[in-house]
This record gives sequence, structure tokens and C-alpha cells, in this order.
Amino acid sequence: MVFAYGSAFVVLLISMWLGVSIGSVKIPLEVFWNPQANETAASILWKIRMPRVLLAALVGASLAIAGAAFQGLLKNPLADPYTLGISSGASVGAVATIFFGISIPFIGLFTLPLISMVAAVMTMFFVVGFAKMVDRTLKMETFILTGIIVSSFLGSMISLMIALTGEELRQIMSWLLGSVSMRGWPYVQMIIPFVIIGGFLVWLNRRELNAMLYGEERAKYLGVNVRRSKMQVLIGGSMLTGAAVAVSGTIGFVGLVVPHMTRMLWGADHRHLLPLSLLYGAALLVVCDLVARTIIAPAELPIGVITAFLGAPVFAYIFFKQRRRKGGIA
Repeated sequence: MVFAYGSAFVVLLISMWLGVSIGSVKIPLEVFWNPQANETAASILWKIRMPRVLLAALVGASLAIAGAAFQGLLKNPLADPYTLGISSGASVGAVATIFFGISIPFIGLFTLPLISMVAAVMTMFFVVGFAKMVDRTLKMETFILTGIIVSSFLGSMISLMIALTGEELRQIMSWLLGSVSMRGWPYVQMIIPFVIIGGFLVWLNRRELNAMLYGEERAKYLGVNVRRSKMQVLIGGSMLTGAAVAVSGTIGFVGLVVPHMTRMLWGADHRHLLPLSLLYGAALLVVCDLVARTIIAPAELPIGVITAFLGAPVFAYIFFKQRRRKGGIA
């Protein structure tokens, strides 16, 4: 697996280099170690480009890890924060925070990601609970349809708040469209603690996720505390999703595409799938953000548009492949 990790690191480094160097203002290489060589370029690099690229990488990594965890836990290759409606739940939390001007004492800047995370966790439990009520075998179609139902309902709540809003309209729309533009270092600082904690919770259960691929009963025979592991994975994945949505809005399909492609390349062992998905997810979103801000420059496309163009065909491919195979993770 040395080659797998090495190639993933190279892909991430190249994507980040392209992200910080390409734009309306070219960033010379020497600016990185000698800011005085071009103070204007150095200011753009460290105040605008670098936090934007790092934020995109952190969001992409969060969504990719969450997608890999949900797919392993639910044994469903179509499970990701977007298709399960978790992103919509986190969006409701973020929009409600902006709409009502909520600010929790002693938390301040972390109010938005915290409420988004809580909303994401609640949405995840609701989707799983509702799906079990409808079909205790938890078929793939049941999860997807439940996610669509929940997303539609939560979308109507967001639409209601938009209809009632005033000056906050532009800020709310920026969350919904998905963007990492002009966020700055405070947003990077905001998401980092949740990425670390949520990623750690998922990583702790990497072997348990491998065992649960063969069914919960067999996992129990292997000594896995299934209830505790499921709870930790659900909370960790929802925490990652909530934090990502809080800083960037709803960006779909990253958690679907990256784990699937990583699994095809390097296998389904979560000991490697999770960290490799982190690296590839970070690289993918950095590249998508680069395309979003350069393809129609000087205007920008919402980054969610680019990920949807990539994700929708992959979603269709996995769906039809699974329908033919009648179950099993790809």
C-alpha cells in the first residue's frame, strides 16, 4: 500500500499547488519562501488563496470520510451524506442559525458548525429509524427513498426560511449553493476541530466496519460491540458532514464518488479506505473549486454544480450495477 498512499499524497499536493497558483493573478513559486519578491502576490496567496484551498481540502476530506463510513456501516454503496439527506439536515441547522441569529455563549464562532452537526446527527438517526420502520431488511432502495423524502421535507423548511428572510437572504443562498469563496482563515479554524474529532471517531472503528461488512451477527461473534461502533460511526460521520456544510454549504456527491473510486482502486479494507478517501476527497474538491472559479472567470460557479456534474453519472452507474448484482457493496 506504499504506492497507494504515495500516489494519493502526490495527487493532493499537485491539486493544492494548482489551486494556489492558478487564477486571475499568477503566483510565482519564489513567493512561498520570499514574500518580499512580490508583496501583492504574497498577500493574495496567504490571505485569499491558501485559506480557500485548505478549506476546500478539509471539506472534501470530511465528506469523503463520512461517505466511506456510511457506506461501510450500511453496506450500501449509494450511501453518502447527500443521498441520505444528512447534508440537508445540516443545511437546515446552518440556515436556522443564520435566520434566527443564534449565538451560543462561550462558543461564538463554533455555534454554526455545532448546530449543523447536531442537526446532521438527528437527521441521520431519523433516516435510519424511518427506513427500519418501512423495511427491516434495510434494502438499498428503502434508504435512498427515505433520504429523498427527508431531503424534500427539509428543503421545504429551508425554502420557508428563505421566503421569510430579509437581509440574510444573500448569506443563506451562499450556503445552499455551496462555496468556499472568501471564507478566510476563521473558517479553516472553525472546521479543523470537528474534522479531527469526527475523523478520529470513524477511524477508531475501522476494523469494526470491516467486520460489519459481513453482517452484524457475524461481527458480534468476532467480538465487535455493534451498538457502540454504530453509534460512534454515525456521530463521527454526522459531525464531519455538519462541519463541512456549516463552512461551505451543500456540496453533493463527494462522499459518493470518492469512496467508490478508492474502493475500486485499492479495495474495501477500511484501514486503508478511510485515509485514502481523505486524501482523494481533499484533492477532488480542491480541483473542483479551481474549475468553479476559472471556467467562467471572472465570474464563479457554485462548487456544488461541478460536483453534481461528476457525481450524478457515478450515482447512476452504481445504482444500475447494484440492481444487476442484487446487493453487495461494489
